[in-house]
Amino acid sequence: MSADSSVLGASGLYASAPVLTSITFEYEGASEHLISDSLRHGSMVWTRRGRGLVGFGIAARLTTRGEHRFLDARTWFSQLLSQATIIDPISRPGSGLIAFGSFAFSFTSSFNSRLVIPEIVLGQDDQKSWITVTGSAEQLAGLTLEQALQRAELAMDNAALPATEQGEIELSSGQLTAGAYLEAVRQALGTFGESGISKLVLARDILARSSKPIDLSQVVAALTDQYGDCWTYAVDGLVGATPEMLVRVTNGVAEARVLAGTLDRATEGAEHPDFAKDRLFDDPKQRHEHQLAIDSLTESLNPISHGMQAPDQPFILQLPNVWHLASDVRAQLRPDATGALPSALDIAEIFHPTAAVCGTPTKRAGVVLRQLEGLDRGPYAGPVGWVDSRGDGEFGIALRGGILEENNLMRLYAGCGIVPGSVPEDELAESWAKMRPMRQALGAE
Repeated sequence: MSADSSVLGASGLYASAPVLTSITFEYEGASEHLISDSLRHGSMVWTRRGRGLVGFGIAARLTTRGEHRFLDARTWFSQLLSQATIIDPISRPGSGLIAFGSFAFSFTSSFNSRLVIPEIVLGQDDQKSWITVTGSAEQLAGLTLEQALQRAELAMDNAALPATEQGEIELSSGQLTAGAYLEAVRQALGTFGESGISKLVLARDILARSSKPIDLSQVVAALTDQYGDCWTYAVDGLVGATPEMLVRVTNGVAEARVLAGTLDRATEGAEHPDFAKDRLFDDPKQRHEHQLAIDSLTESLNPISHGMQAPDQPFILQLPNVWHLASDVRAQLRPDATGALPSALDIAEIFHPTAAVCGTPTKRAGVVLRQLEGLDRGPYAGPVGWVDSRGDGEFGIALRGGILEENNLMRLYAGCGIVPGSVPEDELAESWAKMRPMRQALGAE
């Protein structure tokens, strides 16, 4: 199948969305390991606890950048859906025509935000498995399940790299050295008070260069195995396992998981839950940082929802590398004047950036971050995930990940929340802990 590529131009106009047909078949008798068995170097991935979506090939895509990147994506996808023929007898979140998406953290970024409509999607939840094929009406005329599966096998072959052992990994400084990061934290601590900013989230990056081409399927497989409770993602070379759900929309209900407050489990004594309770749950600094993130989310959610359920206190989330303070928020979405409910893509734009990855207040913090960080975050800490034709979808925050810049080079990112009382050396150590999942998945430790 041929891909249609739409690129936003300087005029603000882009090529019309293509006319597509999408056919979904229920895939009975699929393996319990359908998703993990489908991972390939060139696949698009969204999975958690062995369930999720894996996409292959490109039926259509949009790339855009700048302040209107979300608007461009929503407009293009809406136009595409208005012209599409969608045959979806199972009608579940993630079935039918879907788009994988990845968006730059900042409107100033040189990174191209994108929506990608795969040619083939394999999906699996707790009740059903399915395969969706998308293309032109002529390409899909008379398509059967058997033919769809044959296309999937061919797509997986095309998306795979030749089997090889992992190369040796060399880590080096990225755009911000360790020393520069320490200085940035010190400067951040000096901005509180008169600026009105109460929290800043400072990011840093490192480079991981391999002696052999990096097979992203091996990286994703390692992340899903070691961090099964996180949402593992892969979109156009952006790969990671995020513990933070920006928004999940299912049948008009929005859910989000907020994380703020971190403790490295490699710290002496940190394996014991009482240690996490003492250093996180009972620590005023950590609780204050977490509350700022909750307040930011609920303030964004209030105008578009009702019946919000937000906990009075966070819980302690245990991951292999760190402990987090976490809170799950849930609300019924409110229809607009036309009766339409906001989609997952709509809400991803509304929520981004959260206080958990930017600061408080977010707009003012964003300006200071661009001055202090001295790096282009690219897709790091931006929304990553998928949306379907019903508006259901899941977008996480692109954390605990990296992006493949060359066939043997990945850039890894991590960020830490800086509040009054933060210790620069502790924040640097926390950033290393947050990079541990990717270092492990690459075989760097």
